Amino acid sequence: MALPVLSTYRLQLRGEASGFAFTFADAENLLDYLDDLGVSHLYLSPILTAARGSNHGYDVTDPTTVSAELGGPDGLASLSAAAAERGIGLIVDIVPNHVGIDDPQQNAWWWDVLRHGRDSRYAAFFDIDWDLDDDGRIVLPILGSDDDVADLKVDGEQLRLGDLTLPIAPGTGVGTGPEVHDRQHYRMIGWRNGVCGYRRFFSITSLAGLRQEDRAVFDASHAEVARWFAEALVDGVRIDHPDGLSDPCGYLARLRELVGPDPWIVIEKILAVDEALEPTLPVAGTTGYDALRQAGGVFVDPAGEPALTALVDSAGMDYRSMPKLLAELKIRAATDTLASELARLRRAVAAAAGTDHPLLPEAIAALLTHVGVYRSDYPGLVALLPTALAETQAQSPRLGPALEVLATALAHDGAQGGAQGGEPATRLQQLCGAVTAKAVEDCLFYRDARLVSLNEVGGEPHRFGVGLAEFHHSAAVRAKLWPQAMTTLTTHDTKRGEDVRARIGVLSQVPSLWTEFLARWEVQAPSPDPATGQFLWQNIFGVWPAGGQVTDELRERLHAYAEKAIREAAWHTSWHDPDATFEDAVHGWLDTVLDGPVAGQLTELVAKLNPHAASDALGQKLLALTMPGVPDIYQGTELWDDSLVDPDNRRAVDYAARRAALKELKHPKIRVVTTALRVRRAHPETFLRGGYAPVLADGEASEHVVAFRRGEDIVVAVTRWTVRLAETGWGNTVLPLPDGTWKDALTGAVADGPTSAAQLFADLPVALLGRHHD
Repeated sequence: MALPVLSTYRLQLRGEASGFAFTFADAENLLDYLDDLGVSHLYLSPILTAARGSNHGYDVTDPTTVSAELGGPDGLASLSAAAAERGIGLIVDIVPNHVGIDDPQQNAWWWDVLRHGRDSRYAAFFDIDWDLDDDGRIVLPILGSDDDVADLKVDGEQLRLGDLTLPIAPGTGVGTGPEVHDRQHYRMIGWRNGVCGYRRFFSITSLAGLRQEDRAVFDASHAEVARWFAEALVDGVRIDHPDGLSDPCGYLARLRELVGPDPWIVIEKILAVDEALEPTLPVAGTTGYDALRQAGGVFVDPAGEPALTALVDSAGMDYRSMPKLLAELKIRAATDTLASELARLRRAVAAAAGTDHPLLPEAIAALLTHVGVYRSDYPGLVALLPTALAETQAQSPRLGPALEVLATALAHDGAQGGAQGGEPATRLQQLCGAVTAKAVEDCLFYRDARLVSLNEVGGEPHRFGVGLAEFHHSAAVRAKLWPQAMTTLTTHDTKRGEDVRARIGVLSQVPSLWTEFLARWEVQAPSPDPATGQFLWQNIFGVWPAGGQVTDELRERLHAYAEKAIREAAWHTSWHDPDATFEDAVHGWLDTVLDGPVAGQLTELVAKLNPHAASDALGQKLLALTMPGVPDIYQGTELWDDSLVDPDNRRAVDYAARRAALKELKHPKIRVVTTALRVRRAHPETFLRGGYAPVLADGEASEHVVAFRRGEDIVVAVTRWTVRLAETGWGNTVLPLPDGTWKDALTGAVADGPTSAAQLFADLPVALLGRHHD
């Protein structure tokens, strides 16, 4: 009998070759702590064999085996059994969309395809463009330049170039390296050509897409997953990026059939703010980016929007032009970064329509700027694409004939390809998701400097926070439709940890103060570029230590983050074409900040605002732990966490400190976490199937309270916008508790009826009330 999933605790596993190990055995050693914390399930990062030294596991090289680096099948079995003894279950992250091919020798399927070409038993496993090369070879954009072919060496049955090794087809190994290369089933070219002979994960050449729509591929890549459920080793799975698949609906239906009706399935589905999850999917819900936006968004003060907009405009940005910038970034992603995918889609469209059009690539790129979701072919979204076609035609009438060619291909496609359509429809949707990811999460969110805590996966920073009406309504809908969807605040993919976002969010309450400090800092340590500076200043403030100690570790982390941020923004430098002069200027500026008078002023500002940041961090944490859904605690976030984007958020966690904190229960965050988890464990029906109803505060400071009831026996209340509250006080504000007597699980205080907010929040800015029976 599978254990009900009441909460999860995410662990990032990794082998010794990654720099430091965290294996099944290490997870097993944590079980007593996690049990005491109140966790119902461990939620493991991918555990199938990945590229050697991987620090994340998403570059799976052998989907048929459990990673030996992590402990292999015996280690998994031991962890599962030890967890079950404590009443803890396992959830495992799986990656159906792609496999790692950076070192072809490590991936037996890919190696065989390179060796035998179309005759390989695995040729149909990968989405290979066999028509791209005139000789039907797989085009591999893995060289620094085309000229590197001249340096290839024959080494037995392999071709070598430095550390790169590729197989030689039987009977073709005689001659020089370049001569042998010309006889292979693949053709290596320079990566700057912008051409790739297989579907990738977004634009990552080292990750090759799998054709899960082929039943043989599904069966082969899920045989090990099936074993886990057959042997009752795990209770559920998290599905990485199903939107990248040819047919997400079909895949999830097959997965549900494979694992059975009961196991918990959640999907990494990034929903637009106005997009509903497809209700027919056989899953418990998403991994919670929508809940993350809502739980954090209610702490953003809308009163700060005008001043912060004016501040970012002063750096030459013109925030009103952000929709235009996004459209430009999408077009660039489609026509440049993903040019190979766009060209392949064009060929598929022309073949299906029976004609081509010179403006077809431009028309497709323009069309995608009018599609605000990752993909629009879920049954509930059928109106999106025709609407986007109409908007594109209205905006650019000259693209009308090319759009007609596309529509013709999609119509032929739909008639022949069933519910999901055929190749043009599928490739259009896969390109749409990749374009969205590259333009939004991987670029725009590194340019938008108005309030960077809003620049989160699944977020829409042009919406300045979340109103309580939206929050309550969304929570009520989730309670009815998706009560077992995951809720989270931090993941391995978030741009900033939850506590960093909470601190940055406080700037919405003090925009004038922030503007004043920023102006002073720009005089003392002028940033190389005003817009870049405004973005980085907020992140520096977000992670600045309360005590002001600039350690070597902090320095290294901030330099690494700054380099990633400016390359992702791709304003003055990029991953493909780094500008050493600009990057050196940014690094020099950062050292000036760390070593000069600004450091002391940062410490001063953090000291002033940190109590408000801590209040918001506790508030959003309690909301995420008690709102409808199944909460996930990302490793280590039961204490304050100052992580930035990966790989910063995958650092080793100090569990000795967390064990001590759990024992003492003095740290406010771990106190909130463990109390909420234990209350969830004591009231499973309330949190899994109980209803949701807002509880509205009354009085002068009522807008500073977020409160709701779960079922009939739990009331949650948190404080927000505490900067202004500190000036005005609670006054006559009360929270009208439902009939009966209520006891705060955090403080032990007992209350009934209309309760003074000052009394309710006397010890902590949050309250978790349960019905009290004398």
